Amino acid sequence: MEISAQMVKDLREATGAGVLDCRKALLEHGGDFEKAVAYLREKGLAAAAKKSGREAKEGKLELYSHAGGRVGVIVEVNCETDFVARTEQFQVFAHDLALHIAANSPRYLDTADVPAAVLEAEKAIARARAKEEGKPEKIWDKIIEGRLEKFYQETCLFKQPFVKDETVTVAELLKRTIAAIGENIIIRRFARWELGEALD
Repeated sequence: MEISAQMVKDLREATGAGVLDCRKALLEHGGDFEKAVAYLREKGLAAAAKKSGREAKEGKLELYSHAGGRVGVIVEVNCETDFVARTEQFQVFAHDLALHIAANSPRYLDTADVPAAVLEAEKAIARARAKEEGKPEKIWDKIIEGRLEKFYQETCLFKQPFVKDETVTVAELLKRTIAAIGENIIIRRFARWELGEALD
C-alpha cells in the first residue's frame, strides 16, 4: 500500500511520534491508522517506562490561581534538563496539571501516599455500608475493594481522569508526555488551597 505524506502527517499529529516512526508504523500495519496509533502508543509507553529511572532535577514550580483568586495551586514538575523545562510542551503539561488539581482537589499524589489510618477508616465505612445495605457477608471484601478504588480515583492525583480528557488518567497522561518529550518527568509534589477552608 502507498503511504502518503498526509497519512504520516496525520499520524504524527495524533501521536507526537517522529516522521520515520510514523511511516514505519503505517507500513507495518498496511496503512491502518488505528493499528498504527496503538502500535506507536505501546512503543512510546515502553520507552517511557525505560526513562522512569533516570534522575530529574530540572523543571518548574507551576503556580495557578483559579476562580478569581479563590483557589490556588502550586505543583512541582521535574524533568532531566533545563532545555526540556523551557519547551512549550513541558510548560503546557505543568499548567494543565495545576489546572487539573484546582478543578479536582486531589489529596494525595498516588495510592501509596494514602496514610494507613485513612485507608482503614475508608474500609470500615465501606464495610458498615455493605452491612447496612444487607449485602451478604461473603461479598463484603469485593464491595470494599470496589469502594476503595472509587476513593482512590477521587483522592489520588495519578488515578483521577484528566480534566481535559477523561478517557485518560493523570498517570497515563504523564506516561504519554514522557514518551513524547523523550525525558523522564516526575510530578514531585503539589499543594492546593481554597479561600476560607479549614486548616488541618
